[in-house]
Amino acid sequence: MATISEIIRLNTLWNAGGPNGRRADLSGVDLSGANLYGANLSGANLSGADLSRANLSGADLRSVTHAELALAAISHLPEGDVIGWKKCRDGVIVKLKIPAKARRSHGTSRKCRAEFVKVLGVYDCEGNTIKTATSRHNPDVKYEKGMTVYPDSWDEDRWNECSHGIHFFITREEAEAHN
Repeated sequence: MATISEIIRLNTLWNAGGPNGRRADLSGVDLSGANLYGANLSGANLSGADLSRANLSGADLRSVTHAELALAAISHLPEGDVIGWKKCRDGVIVKLKIPAKARRSHGTSRKCRAEFVKVLGVYDCEGNTIKTATSRHNPDVKYEKGMTVYPDSWDEDRWNECSHGIHFFITREEAEAHN
């Protein structure tokens, strides 16, 4: 099989109408953790591809249907309790437990949302345990170890990534890097 970069290069040619181009068929391919930043995936077949932990920032996903993305294994949220990480004001990081019974959502990026979370720990920029964190987007929402935190409301639409819910990432590194 051709390399991923070669498949993307040929897909870019195909999108431009080039004679040597070919639509990318990445169906069923393990792309977990792949750096697809800025990749031209327009029109690519991603059905059944494992996109968990893939960096799709800036990727061109035009003409990739929601149905194809839904068929891709982008669900990086396993069943059961999940540990998540959230960046709050002043770079404070919060470790969260997303209980199995909490509804959760994600679209095509690594940002996730939960119906409610339990705070497991609060850490300053140096990794020291601190008492309280404040939401970056709502100063009325506080996080303290042991608390269960609820958003003002919940949006069921998984494609609406920046909607209502408690936002979090699966890894601490992703939360720390989030702007």
